[in-house]
Amino acid sequence: MIRKLKNLLLGDKAYAETAADAEDRKQLALAALLVEMARADFDESQGEHDRIIDLLAGHFNLSGSEAQELLTRARETADSAVCLFDFSRTLHQSLDDGQKQEVVRLLWQVALADENIDKYEDYLVRKVADLLYVSHSDVVRLKHEVVNG
Repeated sequence: MIRKLKNLLLGDKAYAETAADAEDRKQLALAALLVEMARADFDESQGEHDRIIDLLAGHFNLSGSEAQELLTRARETADSAVCLFDFSRTLHQSLDDGQKQEVVRLLWQVALADENIDKYEDYLVRKVADLLYVSHSDVVRLKHEVVNG
C-alpha cells in the first residue's frame, strides 16, 4: 500500500530508481508494457512469457538469460506501477517514429501469442499507440501484418 502511494506521488521518479541508465530504462519500459499486454486478458500464460523473452532477446540483442532477467524486473516494475504513462513517456521521448511502430508490432505479437486477440488486448495496444502518437492507420496495418505473418 505504501509503495503504491509512493509511486502515485512520485510518479516518474519512483520508476526511474528501478533503472541503471537511459538504455536500461528504455528496455525496462518496453518489457513492462509487454508484461501488461500478457496480463490484459486476465489469462497470463507461460507461452506469452516465453514469447516476451524471445521478443526481448531479439529486439535488444540479449541472451536468453538476460531477457529472462529483464522480464523478471519488468514484472516487478509493472506490479508496482499505477499507470502506463511513465513507461510510454520513456519510449515516446527516446524513440523515433519507426521504433514506436516496432513497439506496437511487439505488443501485437504478445497479444497474438495465444492465437487470440482479446478485446482488452486490442484496447491496450491502441491506448499505448495513442500515448506513443502512432497513427490509427499504422496500428491497423501493424496488426494486419502480425496476424497474417
